Amino acid sequence: MVSAQSRGIRGSVATNTSLISARELTRAACCNLGESFTTNPSVDVSYSDAATGARQIKLLGLSGAYVQMLTENVPAARGASAPYYLGYIAGPWMQSIQVSKGASSVKNGYESVTGQINIEMLKPQLDPSLSLNAYVDHMGKAELNALGNLHIGEKWSTGLLTHFENSFATHDANDDSFVDTPRLRQGALMNRWAYLGRNYVFQAAVKGLLEDRLSGQIGHAAHGVSDPYVIDIDTKRIEAFTKNAYIYDRENEGNVALILSGNIHDMNATYGSKLYDITQRELYASLMFERKWSGGLHALSTGLSFNHDDFNRRYRLEPDVTSVDHNRQGENVYGVYGQYTLNLNGKLVAMAGVRYDYNSVYGSLVTPRLHVRWNVSDNVSLNASAGRGRRSPHPLEEYNYLLASSRKIYLPESGSLKMETADNMGAGVKWNFELGSRSVSLGAEYYYTTFDNCLLADLNRDPHAVYIYSSGRDSWSHAAQFEATVDIIEDMSLTAAYRYTDVKVDYGQGAVLKPLTSCSKGLFSLDYRPMMGLWQFDVTYSITGGGKMPSNYTLPDGRESWSDSYKAFGTLNAQVTRNFRNWSVYLGGENLTGYKQKNPIIDAHNPRGNDFDATMIYGPLHGAVVYVGFRYNITKYL
Repeated sequence: MVSAQSRGIRGSVATNTSLISARELTRAACCNLGESFTTNPSVDVSYSDAATGARQIKLLGLSGAYVQMLTENVPAARGASAPYYLGYIAGPWMQSIQVSKGASSVKNGYESVTGQINIEMLKPQLDPSLSLNAYVDHMGKAELNALGNLHIGEKWSTGLLTHFENSFATHDANDDSFVDTPRLRQGALMNRWAYLGRNYVFQAAVKGLLEDRLSGQIGHAAHGVSDPYVIDIDTKRIEAFTKNAYIYDRENEGNVALILSGNIHDMNATYGSKLYDITQRELYASLMFERKWSGGLHALSTGLSFNHDDFNRRYRLEPDVTSVDHNRQGENVYGVYGQYTLNLNGKLVAMAGVRYDYNSVYGSLVTPRLHVRWNVSDNVSLNASAGRGRRSPHPLEEYNYLLASSRKIYLPESGSLKMETADNMGAGVKWNFELGSRSVSLGAEYYYTTFDNCLLADLNRDPHAVYIYSSGRDSWSHAAQFEATVDIIEDMSLTAAYRYTDVKVDYGQGAVLKPLTSCSKGLFSLDYRPMMGLWQFDVTYSITGGGKMPSNYTLPDGRESWSDSYKAFGTLNAQVTRNFRNWSVYLGGENLTGYKQKNPIIDAHNPRGNDFDATMIYGPLHGAVVYVGFRYNITKYL
């Protein structure tokens, strides 16, 4: 059992970072990255629309575009892959997830605004093992993962990770002629290698993914529809990376490291008679030097980086018009950074960094960041941070899900887009103490993010259109969170959290609440593992607060197309697991309260009309889902 005092506090680092461990990931089915934050009070995951299955992440009240996603400290989920990336990493592949709030380190680039999420995958150098994970739910979705690693001699090791999922059935519970969830087929394979020498460390991996999403008026949902509206999104993705580190001073952690990575993302999508095809090629390189002095009192990290993005697009945003081919000039970013850390015996840890980048599209950029942690005592910790983040805007890549509507899309004029720039400041406190025989952990934090320039998708100006443009008007976010974890009895802990967010944007008539953004969230999560962990009971209840809807219009019969706001709603997830020596079985349910957004697709029976819109989404799209699965693992089988 992990006590309350050991949860979520990292007193030896300056950043506000929490860890979602492999143990935490087993508290829910966690079929993919997007389903791994069920018990986390800081990160929200919701659907972008009611048709494609695209999910978006939110941190500090702002969308995932402002969260820098990393895979083993390599930038990921950028550009074309961002809308669906949360489904590209299988849950059983992950070893842990690190969530950092605030502007984070400058080592990985300037793209972190509200935080970083770093995914650590299973390493081949772990103890040799073979494992299987299978999952099936009553909606007809099935998954299978097979993982294994092998040691070759004393220094070499290799691992193979495979994933396959398929949705065998279609459902239309509200009889609107559209399936409630897409039919999804995905296959992924990853091969890893590692060499662990005394002074030289090498890692490399290659991953391939094939995915097909089919949605709209398909299957029995389209019975009687003469000209069905179909959404078909076909994706092919290949990625590879290599890491090389030479350790020249083991005592002071002195090393020189070179990271190289690249990926090709190819997606072909049709939305009825609209289309959006995109191929993105990305290259990344980072050369780093790190060392500590005076027994860890001082630490320095410096480095050079290079990033190349190339986009080839073909799209048709309106029916019955000629498609447009648009090949954007490659964007190259050359960077250099320096980061200094002062560590006064773990009592005070301060990290200051600055980087300079030259962007071939946006010119010279300077990005400063500062983090400070003061461990007042063994039980009380204070932290503060401030920094600037930047991001290159990619309108169609980020908002292509808006094609699942009849809204006319007004893209920004050529050359009018500006780099998004935001400043983030925050502070927090954590306090651990004993209350009788019970361990208690309390935390409070506040973050403020303000934009100098941001990319807006304006849904308020016209309910039948969306205007995408760069805005220098005031936009900001306030986010405050309070959290408590208590060990109620032996082997049982309860976490309760509340978060308040105030996100406002100015579309030209003064700052207003950002549509489709909830103002609050409450979470209660119970973890009980009796009989030395042979049984595991997990229950999570979350309450999502209400919010504003985009501007609506009046129907011919006098009714509003949709309400101007939505109310709070609650969802309940639960799972029971029985653990054996080498395997475990689990039974669980998601959204057991059965709450779902009524008629999420506007004018679904007339998808080629002027009122069709599948993007007015704020809540769950389907009712309760019951699932069953097993995990099987043989460790040290050689």
